Amino acid sequence: MKMALRYLDNVVTLALDEGKCNGCGMCATVCPHGVFVVEAAKARIADRDACMECGACARNCPQEAVSVRAGVGCAAGILLGALFGGEPVCELPGSGS
Repeated sequence: MKMALRYLDNVVTLALDEGKCNGCGMCATVCPHGVFVVEAAKARIADRDACMECGACARNCPQEAVSVRAGVGCAAGILLGALFGGEPVCELPGSGS
């Protein structure tokens, strides 16, 4: 049985602007972890926490509908979790973002 590769939950910086998406499917084609699927002529994020923030999706999206800060989420999550205790998180405690 093949196990899915997982990173930290809820730390990835990946975002998809569905309004800009034209459904070309490049994000799904280049993503090494199957994060995207194309349904009804639009991409959607199917497995956000499988994203490794490589940036291939954003670099290959002709509509600039995908954004990701390559490598930021996992590192930030680990560091902030260590600094402030508890589970890895993306935002500073009390920042509300």
